[in-house]
Amino acid sequence: MQRLLPAPTYLKRLTPRAFAQLAALALSVALLPLSPAQAALAKSAPGSTAPLTLQACIERALDKNFGLAIQRFDAANALESLTIARADYDPALTLTTGRSASQADNADTSLVGTRNDNFSTRLGVSQKIPTGATLSLSQSLNRRGTNNAFALMNPAYTADLSLSVSQPLLRGAGSRVALASIRRAELGTEIASLNTTARILQVVRDTEAAYYSLVYARESLKVRNQSLDLAQRLLAENTTRLGTGVATNLDVLQAEVGVENARRSVLLAEQTVRDAEDRLLNLIGQFEFDEALGEVSLPPTATFSPDYAISYALALKQQPEYRAATESIKQLQIDLSTARRNRLPSLDLNAAGGYNTRDASLNRAYNRLPDGDGYSWQLDLALRFPWGLRAERARYNTALNTLRREETRLRQIEQNLALDVRSAVRSVETNLASVSISRKATELSTRQYELERARFDAGLSTSRRVLEAQDDLESARVAELQAQVNLRTAMAELNRIDGTSLALYNIAQ
Repeated sequence: MQRLLPAPTYLKRLTPRAFAQLAALALSVALLPLSPAQAALAKSAPGSTAPLTLQACIERALDKNFGLAIQRFDAANALESLTIARADYDPALTLTTGRSASQADNADTSLVGTRNDNFSTRLGVSQKIPTGATLSLSQSLNRRGTNNAFALMNPAYTADLSLSVSQPLLRGAGSRVALASIRRAELGTEIASLNTTARILQVVRDTEAAYYSLVYARESLKVRNQSLDLAQRLLAENTTRLGTGVATNLDVLQAEVGVENARRSVLLAEQTVRDAEDRLLNLIGQFEFDEALGEVSLPPTATFSPDYAISYALALKQQPEYRAATESIKQLQIDLSTARRNRLPSLDLNAAGGYNTRDASLNRAYNRLPDGDGYSWQLDLALRFPWGLRAERARYNTALNTLRREETRLRQIEQNLALDVRSAVRSVETNLASVSISRKATELSTRQYELERARFDAGLSTSRRVLEAQDDLESARVAELQAQVNLRTAMAELNRIDGTSLALYNIAQ
C-alpha cells in the first residue's frame, strides 16, 4: 500500500484565492475522462471478469494446445503399430475355388473329343507360433466330370485333409527373434508415451512462463499508471505554483515532459499486456484471441532451498527424454540380437501329412477321410547358405555400431541433464536472493522519493529531482516484480527438468 505523502508546506502560505484556484484545478483533473491505459487497467480490475488461475490455464492448455494434440496422434499411431505387430500371429483363413474345362482328341484311342470338367475348392487356416514356425491346416474338394464312357467314376470326387509345419532351425529360429517385432512395438508405445509426457511438461512450463509474463505485464502497467498519476499531480501543482509565483516556467516544462514520458511508458506497457495475453491464449486456446482474460496473480512460493543431488536423482528417474533414450537402446538391443541370429544360414524343417479319398459320392468321399486307405506325408530340410554371409555380417556390425552410438548419446544426454539441473538450481538460488535484494531496493527508492517530495514541498528541491526519484521508484518496483516473475519461471524450469510438474498440478498419466 502506498504511503500518504505529507501535506505540501507551501499550501500554508497560499492566499485564499490561490487555494481556490488549486482546488478547482484538482477537481478538473479528477473529472477528466480515463486515458486508454487507465481504461485498460479498470477493465482488468477485480470483479470485471472471473479470476484466471494458473491451474485453470494449465488444464486448458492440456485440453486445447495444438502441439500436445499433435503429439497425441503419434502416441495413438504407436498403439496401432503394436496392434499390427501382434496381428502377425492372428490366424489367417484362406479360401480358393475355381472351375476349368478341357477337351481334346486322343489319337491313341477311338475316343474323339474327350471333355473334362473340373471344379475345385480349398479351405485352409494358418497360424504363426512364437517359435518361428508356421502351422497350416487345409481341406480340399475336387469334382471331375468327363464324357469318357470308360471312366469308372463319373463324376469323381476327391477330398483331402492335410496338416503342415515349417520350422526354422537356425536363422529366424527362437521366440526372441520371432517376437522381436512385438517387443519392439511395445517399447515404441512406451517411447511415444514418454514423448507425450515430455510435451506435457514443456506445455506446462511454457504456460507457467506465459502466465507469469502476463502478471508482470499487467502489474507493470499498474506501476506505469501510478507513475503517470504522480507526474500529472506534479504538473498540476507546478502549474498552480506558477500562477502564484512560487514555481517557474522551467518547472512546469519539466513536469510536462515527465507526464509525456510517463504516458509513453504506459502505451508501451499496454502493448506488452496485449502481446502477453495473446501468447497465453495461443497456448491455452485455439483461435480465441478475442477472449477477455480475467485477473491474474503470482501464486505463492514455498520457502525451500533447491538441492542439486535431489533434483538430479529425480531427473534421472522421471525425465521423459532420458527415459525415452533408454527405451530406444532396448529396441536397438533387440535389433542386435536379431542380427546376431541372422548371421546363421537358413535351415528349415518342413513336414506335412494328410488323408485323401476318391469316390463317386460327395458324402462318401468326406466320410471316408479319417479311416480311408489314402494318405500322404512329407519331411524335408531346406538349407540356404549365402557364400561368406557378408551381407548378414554387415547388418550385424551396423546394428552393433548403432547400439554403441545410442549408448554414447545416452551418456551425452545424462551429462547435459546434469548441466541443466545445475543451471536450473543455480537460477532458483540466484533469483531467491534477487527477490530479497529487489524488495529492499524498492523500500529504499520509496523512502528516497518521499524524502525528495517532502523537500520539494518545502521548496528545497526541484521538479527535476522529484521526477528522477519517481523514475527510480518506478524502476525499483518493476525490478522487484521482474525478480518475482524470474523466480517462478526458474522454479518452473527446474520442475520441468526433474519432472515434478506433473505431481505439482495433479496431472494424471
